[in-house]
Amino acid sequence: MLRFLTPKTIKPPFARYSHGVEVPAGRRLVLCSGQLGIGPDDTIPEDAGAQAELCFANIAAILGEAGLTLRDIVRINAFVTDRAYLRPYMDVRDRLFSDPAPASTLMIVSGFARPEFKVEIEVVAAG
Repeated sequence: MLRFLTPKTIKPPFARYSHGVEVPAGRRLVLCSGQLGIGPDDTIPEDAGAQAELCFANIAAILGEAGLTLRDIVRINAFVTDRAYLRPYMDVRDRLFSDPAPASTLMIVSGFARPEFKVEIEVVAAG
């Protein structure tokens, strides 16, 4: 069983995430490369929230290949290219992950390989 770590001796999380997640011995880890908001037909939505949806859909497909689901994610690293995209990303994340939520980091970066990308998400899952 996963153990979600939120010590009472430090400031609680700012949003829906855990400060840490302990993965017990015997679980296997799946590490996903950063996924961008691009569909299998090369479409890239303009909206940051729609891009985040596609990122998580791509991640779900990768995890599915290993017999896992989004519920098995223990760590999320997310990147957005503008402060305005924080809320659309977090709305998608918060809808997909209930409490206790995975450990998570969200960063604002200067850009990705192509300028139309606004969100990139990488994860670690344990199954």
